[in-house]
Amino acid sequence: MRGYFGIGVERLSKPVNAGNLFRSAQAFGAGFLFTVAGSYRHKQAPADTSQSTNQLPYYEFDSVPNMLLPSRCQLVGIELTDGAVDLPTFRHPVRAAYILGPERGSLSPEMLDRCDHVIKIPTTFCINVATAGAIVMYDRTVSLGRFGQRATFSRNPGEAAVPHVRGGQKFRLKQD
Repeated sequence: MRGYFGIGVERLSKPVNAGNLFRSAQAFGAGFLFTVAGSYRHKQAPADTSQSTNQLPYYEFDSVPNMLLPSRCQLVGIELTDGAVDLPTFRHPVRAAYILGPERGSLSPEMLDRCDHVIKIPTTFCINVATAGAIVMYDRTVSLGRFGQRATFSRNPGEAAVPHVRGGQKFRLKQD
């Protein structure tokens, strides 16, 4: 899969949920983890059995204005709000950082203003932070990965993915 992604939580209040989210992020191939206005490392949750913050780059930002993302990385807010794009219709950026709000709240207005995109999982009410993050990461994997056609029933293995064919070497002219 091309590109990279990171995932974080704003105003974290329950380390167990972040531990579960960060462990799932490591399993889905995240490039980095972060928190905004809430520390996690010193509260390392027992749910994070892979100790993800020791395995992946982890960043703590004390406020939204102090949050730094890699160059050309698009910030994607995950929030159940009017105007958000439904996840099944969202085209994930190749370089993305996903941000979720606290367990009993929403992304701050300041964070929403900073987001390049805001998406929502089409549910009737809010779900657990770690679950929401895992759903979005799964959707990213399915959307950007190279998979074959789905099986039509359990005994059918489905179709294999079409192998990538590399073209010839390309030379780009240097521009001064």
